[in-house]
Amino acid sequence: MNSWRICCVAAVVALVLAPACGRYFPTSFRPVHEQVEGMTVNDDGSITYDLERLAITLRPMTDEELNRLVSPSGNVEVNPYTFGELTKPGENWTPSRFTVFRLEVANYQFPKVRIDPDVSQITASNRRQYDPLSFAELYEYYRAHWVGRTGQGRTDFRTRTDVLNRTMFSSNFIFSGTDADGYIVFPRLDDDVTQIDVDLNDIAVRFDYADEPVEQIDLTFRFGRDILRGNTLADAVKDN
Repeated sequence: MNSWRICCVAAVVALVLAPACGRYFPTSFRPVHEQVEGMTVNDDGSITYDLERLAITLRPMTDEELNRLVSPSGNVEVNPYTFGELTKPGENWTPSRFTVFRLEVANYQFPKVRIDPDVSQITASNRRQYDPLSFAELYEYYRAHWVGRTGQGRTDFRTRTDVLNRTMFSSNFIFSGTDADGYIVFPRLDDDVTQIDVDLNDIAVRFDYADEPVEQIDLTFRFGRDILRGNTLADAVKDN
């Protein structure tokens, strides 16, 4: 009898708690107040590191911004960084496909600078780590989603990979007096991740005669977000 009562109580508690917990809806990343030395938090949600006349700025991108900036023709369904406006039946919320940052570099200090986005990394406060996705990996990702090798599937594949090729941050030299910008793409982060360090590693600022780096720096940009809970996005926003 006691066991039966315990099971009944547990079932009731589960039913009561389930609606309260609901689903997880992460908000957009924003800079946290505590940054490492040399970092400046900007009004647009970006963080800038200044080394005399070298400025390196990192900004988390929202899906809305990516749809607007990367899909100027208005066809967000072939945006390679988002799910566009795709929703499941009965839903009014589109989850993120990836975690995307915009990297901007203004070099007016060194003869040339090089940043390789493929050696960057995200480390979450709960110790989860995420490596960036290269162009080759994203190319294969979309090729696996190819609906047929002719027709509309082929056209969408080419559109997405062309956009990636044009907009992802390149590891080419950034020569003195020039600027560079582009996107760094990470997998979608787990819902329990609230604070992250984005590490840009091995930034080469001086080279020898063979263009091998002789001076490198590592930078850490810190961001945070809230995780809203509710059965729907509207409920999560209202309850939080």
